[in-house]
Parts: sequence; C-alpha cells; structure tokens
Amino acid sequence: MPDKTYNVLFLCTGNSARSILAESILNKEGGGRFKAYSAGSKPKGEVNPHALKELAALGYPSTGFSSKSWDVFAAPGAPEMDFIFTVCDSAAGEACPVWIGHPMTAHWGVEDPAAVVGTEVEIQRAFAQAARFLKNRISAFINLPIASIDRLALEQHVRQIGSLEGASVESAKAE
Repeated sequence: MPDKTYNVLFLCTGNSARSILAESILNKEGGGRFKAYSAGSKPKGEVNPHALKELAALGYPSTGFSSKSWDVFAAPGAPEMDFIFTVCDSAAGEACPVWIGHPMTAHWGVEDPAAVVGTEVEIQRAFAQAARFLKNRISAFINLPIASIDRLALEQHVRQIGSLEGASVESAKAE
C-alpha cells in the first residue's frame, strides 16, 4: 500500500484548540501520506483565535478550520478513519460514536492551552507549548513504518506516543 493516504481524526471536547492544532500540523507534516481532520463531542462552534495565531506563527495553515461535532465523521458518506486520537482527557473518557472500519485509537492528551488564564504572553506561551507537544507526537507518528508492521505492534507504538513529553495528567496516570 505505498500510495495509501491514511485518514486521521483528532478529537477534543470543544474542537477549538488542540485538535485544530493537530489537524493543521499533520496535514502539512504528513506530506500527503495523511489527511487529518478534527472534531469535538461538544464543539464550541468557533476556533480559538490563539490557536490560529500559533499555527500562522509556525508556518502552518491557519484558515478554513471550523469547530464541528464528531457526529459529522460517524455519518454515512464520511471519510473512513484509519486512526483516531483524543487530545484532551475529557474526550478520551466519553462514549464515542461507532466508527466505520474499526480505526486504531490512542489517547495523546495535552493540557488545554485555552484554559490558561493570565497575560497575553502567558496564554500564547501555553498555545506554543501545546503545539510543540502535538508536533512531537505527530513527528513520531509519521515516522512509524505503518505499512510494514503488524496491527498489534502499531497499536502499541501509537499509544506510547501519547506518553511523550507534555502528556496531560490523565495520560500520565494511564501509563
């Protein structure tokens, strides 16, 4: 399957910050091998402007994103996902829709930069840190030999990625 494009869905409760960051980063870093999407269980309805600002500052696409329900990707005609990663602890604990095709799942929790209260500099620093942690996970993911290792080994690798630097409190407890 050398020409296969893998569909990846990043889930977070609000789909306004972390999942948006991950979607943009993977779409650029994945070099056409991956098509990333994002959604939330309780979407806020708008993308956090700090997330878009951080993406632009890092040279990633920062337009065309929307905060949407994960139901969009469970509906008939939706793209079939190969991988689904939760990036917030609350979404990891929620009952997800039934996904067509039995995608591989893992929890890559990162603390919520949108929850940071402080100066503009402190808030932007939190978004920069979240983007860095997500980029590190995505870099590890895209370098996996996906087509050449068995499903069990691949599943173990994608779950271990969630424990990289910056793992949220709940992610760290799971290890």
